[in-house]
Amino acid sequence: MAEQRHLRSMLDSASRLVGDAAWQASFRELLMTPADDALAVPARNLLAALYALQGSGIISGQHDYLESPDEYTYKLMNVTGKHAVLHGYEMGAINNQTEAVIAAQRQAVTDSAIRWHKAGGIVTMTYHANLPGTAPAWSNVSRGLSEEEFAKYITPGTGEHAKLLAELDKAAVYLKRLNDAGVPVLWRPYHEMNGGWFWWGRKSRFRELWQLMFERYTGHHGLHNLLWVWSPNAKNQWCDDPAGYYPGAGAVDVLALDIYEGDYKNSHHDQLWDLGRGKLIAIGENGELPAAALLAKSQKKWSYQMTWGKLLFEKNSNAVIKAFMLDSFVYNRDEYAVKIANLNAGPPEDSMLVSGLTGEYFNNMTLGGTPVLVRTDANINFSWQQAAPDPAVSANAFSVRWSGRICPSYSESYTIYSSSDDGIRVWIDGALVIDSWIKQSGQERKGTVTLTAGRLHALKVEYYENAGDAKAVLMWESASQTKGVIPAEAFYLPEE
Repeated sequence: MAEQRHLRSMLDSASRLVGDAAWQASFRELLMTPADDALAVPARNLLAALYALQGSGIISGQHDYLESPDEYTYKLMNVTGKHAVLHGYEMGAINNQTEAVIAAQRQAVTDSAIRWHKAGGIVTMTYHANLPGTAPAWSNVSRGLSEEEFAKYITPGTGEHAKLLAELDKAAVYLKRLNDAGVPVLWRPYHEMNGGWFWWGRKSRFRELWQLMFERYTGHHGLHNLLWVWSPNAKNQWCDDPAGYYPGAGAVDVLALDIYEGDYKNSHHDQLWDLGRGKLIAIGENGELPAAALLAKSQKKWSYQMTWGKLLFEKNSNAVIKAFMLDSFVYNRDEYAVKIANLNAGPPEDSMLVSGLTGEYFNNMTLGGTPVLVRTDANINFSWQQAAPDPAVSANAFSVRWSGRICPSYSESYTIYSSSDDGIRVWIDGALVIDSWIKQSGQERKGTVTLTAGRLHALKVEYYENAGDAKAVLMWESASQTKGVIPAEAFYLPEE
């Protein structure tokens, strides 16, 4: 990871010596590389989708508050008949709630985000962090802080640093639940850092705070579902040029700009694009909706926008909201689903990863000859008993070969378990992990293998049934992974 960041740093320096066209042509692939080297497959797929759609339209988005995580998103749908694609959530507490209330609110946000993801939408989360060690009140989010005081929070060994880690760890609990549920998150912490209205704002060492969180979450907590969104305010009389606070390509996936008062200058769009040098750019927050015609004409690189909570109605009429959501340049959730389906159906080199395992079924016990059935199985969790797997397959004396890739959530040693009736063999990355090619009645076998979070490991499983009951189940367990059947979301089809 350090070597890759060093390479990115060198290329950033080199880019200043060449024109943008040459830079983007030579290093586009590198810039599309996620900030997190171990980024999990669902988040990689989202990143790939955003790049694939860039320039073709803008993804619509709506923010909701911690206390009411679905309110304005559904009000938008009621007014327009269309859902936004992007659902914005809040992870920070600002109303001086008790810890129990905050936990319940964050869980409600988590539950809503899982539902939204399953419905085909995109999840983004903002984090209005109170000054660590203070009450979770707005006054402690917007508190002034000197450079000297700020430095204590990013200096290991201080009491302030310990309090910062404790606050980060509380929020990480819910991000981990989303990680475990396979939900990618556009994670947007410490926004508007180029203004002076938050405790982290206008700090010369802001980038160290960003890097601290990045390493705490990706390293210590193993959160590999996060796409990192750096979101300054659009340059105006109240804030600095955003470039002075940019953490760099190695810790940012999306550069987003918060734009208010209808300040949709082409220069904002162009300067952010130049700063990211090919990275995704977006409108992180807005009050007044942008004119879709303007975006389509001269600001095509914005990947998405997010209207802030109640400002949807305070700053826009119903007619303006409807016109924006129904414009051909603006993606709603239904249109986004069609686009993603088309991406998945594209040529192999352009398509995203597809879930499942390829199952080849043979009417013999030796995997010999031509399979009588080839299909995609979600995972390996079958108890056929005395029935056949399919009308094309015999109930006895059959065999199956499953092939694909397996993607874990944690980087650690895993125990792989099989429960089968009869024989079974399991290979991961070409290594034989379980070898029990014998007649048996539901015996559990096991083997160990080291897996890397977010990485696609080659998997092959072979199974045969002699006579009587038929069963094939594949499970896993690790220090962080409770023993259980390996879920469908961990499997992906083989490379073409």
